[in-house]
Amino acid sequence: MHQTPTAPRTQAPAPMLRRSLRNRHVTMIALGGVIGAGLFVSSGAVLNSVGPGAWFSYLLSGTLMALVMRAIGEMAVLLPQARGLADYARIGLGHWAGFSVGWMYWYFWVIVAAVEAIAGANIITAFWPQLPTWQVCLGLIVVMTGINLASVKAYAEAEFWLASLKVTAIIAFVVAGFAFLMGWLGRPSPGLGVIRDHGGLLPLGLGAAIVGSVTVLFSFSGAEIATVAAAESEDPPRYAARATRQVTYRIVLFYLTSIAVIACIVPWDLPMSGERVRSPFAVVLGIIGIPHAETIMQIVVLTAVLSSLNSCLYLTSRVMFSLAAHGDAPQRLVRVTRRGVPARSILLATVFSYLSVAANYFFPEQVFLFLINSSGAICLVYYLILMLAQLRVRRRAEADGTAVRMRMWGHPWLSRAVIAWICAVLVFMAVWPATRAQFWLSALSVAVVFAAYAVRRRADRGRRRRAAEEEGIR
Repeated sequence: MHQTPTAPRTQAPAPMLRRSLRNRHVTMIALGGVIGAGLFVSSGAVLNSVGPGAWFSYLLSGTLMALVMRAIGEMAVLLPQARGLADYARIGLGHWAGFSVGWMYWYFWVIVAAVEAIAGANIITAFWPQLPTWQVCLGLIVVMTGINLASVKAYAEAEFWLASLKVTAIIAFVVAGFAFLMGWLGRPSPGLGVIRDHGGLLPLGLGAAIVGSVTVLFSFSGAEIATVAAAESEDPPRYAARATRQVTYRIVLFYLTSIAVIACIVPWDLPMSGERVRSPFAVVLGIIGIPHAETIMQIVVLTAVLSSLNSCLYLTSRVMFSLAAHGDAPQRLVRVTRRGVPARSILLATVFSYLSVAANYFFPEQVFLFLINSSGAICLVYYLILMLAQLRVRRRAEADGTAVRMRMWGHPWLSRAVIAWICAVLVFMAVWPATRAQFWLSALSVAVVFAAYAVRRRADRGRRRRAAEEEGIR
């Protein structure tokens, strides 16, 4: 019969991470986790392929992510002993789930770290073309590694200010766009004329908006970072619950209002993707009459990229620390410095990022493209496992009479609906030509993780059998 482990599978207790984060840190980390560079850049490509109905695409994907975050928040409150996402899966479904979610999560975010470092280097070299891109790229990784190695508080402070700049930029953008649409800036307001004169709200049909929601979904990945950071706060369950409760409001404020402003001001068929990618935010600021709009948005996007890179190193180090604590990664990685930082786990992620950057430099169309595609759909798989874990954790809590202080909405029906929704997205990715390669390469990565767990389990059984035989001899 299946038994759910409730404690790390190590001989000695793992060192503790310091709980030095305050509420303002966790709050701003949560804000930064929701706002990625994709909102500032790839939203233009979504608008070009969907039309003003991109707002509906973001609404669909935002709703799905809000439900996933609510489920994670419920587990964070019910399982205060857990160190993060992998532990939720481990306690809910068993050791296989913790192993799988941990390694998939780690792999996904080390690839994202390399992508963000390359994106940041491209922005910087656009201002200073004389700088070699690969050197700038490595320099960014070194700087962010140094911040993460210093202390968790150093990471949190850096993320606090980087996220503050992103939040301020979006709020200022929405206010300026709304003022322009109301005619308060001394220029004639277009009203809804831009939408009406270019085919209406859904010029390409509702189907295009639904298809667009699949692409948009990946813009929200990373929203769960607050629950990871909350483990190093003064009150993990309370801070994790607070952060997940606010995700819905942040999605409405930052994504839906921004996309609505853009759709009302910028014609959807104005090219913003292809050979020359343009930020729709910069296009809006240019129409409004803000000088140096392109430069301003480049700086904002760079801020978003650095924030993401900073968080990637943090996330990968903490999940690796948790894996090592459970015996699913080398035990040396579980050690922490005097400041409570898992330095070896951070450096491992950094080394992998260096290798990925080198792959992009020497083999951009082969190795690096393979790495990106092989990690693309992984986040959906670990979200799926986490939703299954939430159903099991909630069932046990109710059976034990445990008070559920933060509840998943519409449980269990909404939880099951989210599971079906994620499965439908994965099936769609498998058959849609634009995402088919990404799906199957990601499926290969997932298969490798499951095969690794099978090897790990067989090795455990062998050790236990040998130990039993030696005990019998004695």
